[in-house]
Amino acid sequence: AAAGAREEPGDPGPEEFVYGEEDFILRGTGWEGELGSAVSRFDRALLESWDDRMERGLFRYRLGPLPARLLPGPLGLAAQLNVQRGTERRPPQPVCSLRQPFDPASFNFTRLRPGEVLLRLRRSGPAAPDPLLVAINASPLERGHVLLLPEPVRELPQALTAPVLRGALEAALLSAHPGFRLGFNGLGGCASVNHLHLHGLYLGHPLPVEAAPARPLCPRHRLSLLFRGVPAPAFLFYAAGPAELAAVARDVCRAAEHLTDTGLAYNVLITRGDPPGGTGAGRGLRVLLWARRPSFGAKASAGFNVAVCELAGHLPLPAEPLYRDITEEEALRGIREHLLPEPELLRLGEDLARLLTG
Repeated sequence: AAAGAREEPGDPGPEEFVYGEEDFILRGTGWEGELGSAVSRFDRALLESWDDRMERGLFRYRLGPLPARLLPGPLGLAAQLNVQRGTERRPPQPVCSLRQPFDPASFNFTRLRPGEVLLRLRRSGPAAPDPLLVAINASPLERGHVLLLPEPVRELPQALTAPVLRGALEAALLSAHPGFRLGFNGLGGCASVNHLHLHGLYLGHPLPVEAAPARPLCPRHRLSLLFRGVPAPAFLFYAAGPAELAAVARDVCRAAEHLTDTGLAYNVLITRGDPPGGTGAGRGLRVLLWARRPSFGAKASAGFNVAVCELAGHLPLPAEPLYRDITEEEALRGIREHLLPEPELLRLGEDLARLLTG
């Protein structure tokens, strides 16, 4: 368990979850059934231990059914009301720099109780990525909302690395549920804790970013521009199968580092999805990289924050009037005010294509 964590009597320890390539679900299931109807060994271990921690009272609030609705409009944005997360979550840390160093005096994941850590993911065999811990998010958006962390004692700041991203891509392939997604919020992109982590959560509906066709920018490096039919334009990297995960992780992190070098913040989403050209060739993993103007200072506790979920088309909202009244047009306006103008985005795409082929 995490060093420095406060242990309570009866706290369970994390399960050692050893997996191999034979555990990857290469043919993702469809949307016909409810969560739980198609689960893998990984899903079962995660959800059962998550439910156990909820019964033990390790979360900041008890999560019940949450109101949700699709906003009228061509994109089908999904709004969800979660008042408790808006009022009871730990205040997000203020961020003042894209390269803000880790601060051991601020909240960080070395302070997790042992019972908050559910699994330790470790791949068997040679050339395996570093193990990742799977811990509860104490202020969950959904049932099964977790954090994926490298060993917290490494005290890494919130800047994505290729080994951690590769481990997250493998975790995505361990799930049989089509709505299991992983997301990363960078510094200046609504990250709440400056300690390296990704979010993992199960969403019960498809997102437009799964299937929208993309414009190729650098086919050799699987880089495209997802521009039409999505809430926010994004750079799209695609892995058709496990053999491509290491290269995709490396390219995404090279691109993200370039964004930081140019003064831009970023968010990343991992989801099952169609190839960049559209349907017909089976589903792999889509990795979306959003470039954005950085937002510094503490995040508001009530309001419309724009982080990875919102960019992808899932809108967790903290107040009933906002949930009831928000329109697709208003949501898109709030999302896109953080993004780059089209000419700047296109120039950035050309820069990334040159970077990856250089």
